[in-house]
Amino acid sequence: MADTTRQVEKVLLSLPSPGARSPEQRAEAAAAKDTARALRTRFLDAHADAVYDGLTDGRTRSLKIAELVEAAAAAFPALVPTAAQLASERSRPQADKEGHEIDQGIFLRAVLGSPSAGPHLMDAMLRPTPRALRLLPEFTRTGVVDTGSVRLERRDGAAHLTMCRDDCLNAEDDRQVDDMETAVDLALLDPQVRVGVLRGGEMTHPRYRGKRVFSAGINLKSLHAGGISLVGFLLRRELGYIHKLVRGVLSEDDGTGTWHTRGTEKPWVAAVDTFAIGGGMQLLLVFDHVLAASDAYLSLPAAREGIVPGAGNFRLGRHTGPRISRQVILQGRRIWATEPDARLLVDEVVEPGDMDSAVERAVERLSAPAVPANRTMLNLAEEPPEEFRRYMAEFALQQALRLYGEDVIQKVGRFGGGAS
Repeated sequence: MADTTRQVEKVLLSLPSPGARSPEQRAEAAAAKDTARALRTRFLDAHADAVYDGLTDGRTRSLKIAELVEAAAAAFPALVPTAAQLASERSRPQADKEGHEIDQGIFLRAVLGSPSAGPHLMDAMLRPTPRALRLLPEFTRTGVVDTGSVRLERRDGAAHLTMCRDDCLNAEDDRQVDDMETAVDLALLDPQVRVGVLRGGEMTHPRYRGKRVFSAGINLKSLHAGGISLVGFLLRRELGYIHKLVRGVLSEDDGTGTWHTRGTEKPWVAAVDTFAIGGGMQLLLVFDHVLAASDAYLSLPAAREGIVPGAGNFRLGRHTGPRISRQVILQGRRIWATEPDARLLVDEVVEPGDMDSAVERAVERLSAPAVPANRTMLNLAEEPPEEFRRYMAEFALQQALRLYGEDVIQKVGRFGGGAS
């Protein structure tokens, strides 16, 4: 495999940069990469568990995905891209990258798809982030933390997370994913918090100045510029803070007081103002109570953007049934809060001026002591962990392939001026 990898590098070095290649040169590069990727796939089909056990000392160490691929690059440089290769790619627009992340997708599909290695990696992703652990004493003492793109405030036992990317309509990029995971961890770890609430703040964007907006989805400007990564954004988002909204944060097993639970889970309320587009709509599928303003709409424009909408394909049909999920994901259907079908996705539709009081009522209803245990059992029944793991295994590769599809590169070039 090492010889094949060196041969591929030789071929790529002999060609112009990806964005300047002729159709014939693109075909030559693709053929060389395909040969190496077929070898990697066969190797991992046979040895994924052994590789993972070697990297984690027999599963005695918990490595998050970013740490795992970094360790794999050092130990098996022919298996996944090296740090130098990724650093070189990060400085380029999406259209001018070689697509080394596809090799990460091959590796992670094999690891996540393993009944042995996969659950161990999923658990590692549920551990609190070091940043959250550093900020936890401040938050428990003051009840306020501002991470930059998310403001977290504890009020009357509820953690209010306000997304504050006012310039880009809360469109998500690496920065916001990091801030969201930190805020979710803090809300889950603080013993004074019973319920979490997520809402968008007021915007300074010219079109929506002074209005609250929930989320415009993935930041297409960042994607065009090459700033949306498979590991740091797309997989961390799904297996990090969104998965923690469902399963909670996994506690360190210190042998004291944790025998009855693997972690800390809490109920969550989402309040949608104006719209929840793309990743914003995906988020609603994991919340326990969803409020929407009467003038808001939901959409999941995956076909327009050309990428896979995270775990939306896994979860949406559970809420709406297969016909509506295909209309939304494959055909870009927009659902207004006042439509009858919106009741499959939204618990309450309220007038914009009544949102604050509606949030308070929802928090009160979800504050009952038996709510966490019952939501745990509901989530186990509705989203079995093994099914989610298998979905995410295939997602790791399919999303990597989509990131480098010619249609995606052309589309994000047109959308490069803003969010989805």
